[in-house]
Amino acid sequence: MRERLKGLEAEERKLREELDGLLDALPNLPLPEVPDGRDESDNVVVREGRKPAKKSFVSQDHLALGEAHGLVDVERAARVAGTRFAYLKREGAMLEFALIRYAFDILSSEGFIPVVPPAMVRPEVFRGMGRLAADQREERYHLERDNLYLIGSAEHTLGPMHMDEVLEAAVLPLRYVGFSPSFRREAGSYGKDTRGIIRVHQFDKAEMFVFASPEASGDELERLVALQERIVSGLKLPYRVVAISAGDMGWTDAKQYDIEVWFPSEERFRETHSASNTTDFQARGVNVRFRRDAGAKPEYLHMLNATAVAIGRTIAALLENHQQEDGTIQIPEALRSYCGFDRIPNPDSKF
Repeated sequence: MRERLKGLEAEERKLREELDGLLDALPNLPLPEVPDGRDESDNVVVREGRKPAKKSFVSQDHLALGEAHGLVDVERAARVAGTRFAYLKREGAMLEFALIRYAFDILSSEGFIPVVPPAMVRPEVFRGMGRLAADQREERYHLERDNLYLIGSAEHTLGPMHMDEVLEAAVLPLRYVGFSPSFRREAGSYGKDTRGIIRVHQFDKAEMFVFASPEASGDELERLVALQERIVSGLKLPYRVVAISAGDMGWTDAKQYDIEVWFPSEERFRETHSASNTTDFQARGVNVRFRRDAGAKPEYLHMLNATAVAIGRTIAALLENHQQEDGTIQIPEALRSYCGFDRIPNPDSKF
């Protein structure tokens, strides 16, 4: 029996690996209201917020502005770490901390619990969150000696915080806002968006995460988007809300919205925020359940995530939209008390 058991255990391991491979190849199922489509060209604009301002001068892009004002240094970062890294300096560094406090204060007042989560995650947990599946594996940084992955968002370790737990219905919805560094290879994006600080390998980000009952998750997604709009509107940025089509949606998502902000130098909208309802897809992966009442059988709950503020993209949008003809850059009133200045003056040095 002992020898037979050894053989069966080996067979089980092999079959489990095959099963995991098959499951990793299956994304979440789109909800019925998600727009049909193959790619981003089939996304649907749901509503428009603040309109782009008409300027009487030619807009510079965020990198030209950042370098001229001594806020961004990609040249020195490339010598130190390689391409797609940047130093944030002077007012640029202060803007990062201002944005974090701004977002955290708004969300804390709305009942979100502030968290600074781990920036590394075990492979089996990452896989459970659906972030090592199929085309996503190449996006990740793996530390082989420790067998740990660097996270690509606070979502990746906020979601497993209640792994293998059964929550009581009374605590739902449970809302968190986390701040973390984020690391992405940006696999497949070489040759595009290489200029500046919009698509880099390392960036900081504040992320919202919600644990909700299945019947409440639809409303929670709309609430997350409304909070994103509040954050973007307070920064006086022109934006629109976009419903993502099935073919362009994230691997783990059943429904996804993006907020796109206007970039004057390109005369187009670019994605700065996303919000997703993953239904029970990630909850099954990391085994997070809830109990409706005493004695009830535990059920899988729904998990949602949404960008509060992605630092690099938001700073880029602020520089471009608030540049002035005299060379200064205005700071939105909502940030002034956090950063301690109301404008970035005319550049007098690049160093």
